[in-house]
Amino acid sequence: MKHREWVKAAIVLAALFLSGCSSGEKITWVYPVKENPGAWNDSDSRQIADEMIHDSLATGWTERYGLSLRKVPVVVIGNIHNFSHEHINTNRFVYDLERSLVNSGRVNVVASLGDQSDRQAGKDSKSAEAARDEMGSDAGADFKLIGSINARVDASHSVPVRYYQVELTLLRLADNRVVWTGEKKIRKEIGPDKSH
Repeated sequence: MKHREWVKAAIVLAALFLSGCSSGEKITWVYPVKENPGAWNDSDSRQIADEMIHDSLATGWTERYGLSLRKVPVVVIGNIHNFSHEHINTNRFVYDLERSLVNSGRVNVVASLGDQSDRQAGKDSKSAEAARDEMGSDAGADFKLIGSINARVDASHSVPVRYYQVELTLLRLADNRVVWTGEKKIRKEIGPDKSH
């Protein structure tokens, strides 16, 4: 950015600050909450979803079944169970899986949550799981993607390590045939919490 643009930006910010102060408004700076070191986070969710969907599509099932169905395969995301002992936003992971499938351009995806407010709130509720199952059967899906996330801690190292394992299975709904299964593992060091 040129010097002149920096000066303009500084003047605008100063004017906004002064107008806020003069009107009696209190300005509060909000800092992002530091993530728990070594814990599952949104970046892990996106990365694992992208890698696993890429692996799945590389096996050629979309072409095989697309020809037999004479249409683009339709996928719904079913239950993704969290078997770890920590809170993992599985609805976020469902969203990342959907995004990756849709962006591939090789399948059609039907919405996996009946109530959009559940997705917005990030709730991992039984009602959301039931809605996914119901929509899978009612929305004309050909395939359902289901899976689980598990985690364990290995404290035998000098720095404790947390291992996450994600397993996904793609089922053909017409006959419950397993079309694809995949597994991804990530290893994260549990560092000291620097937020205090």
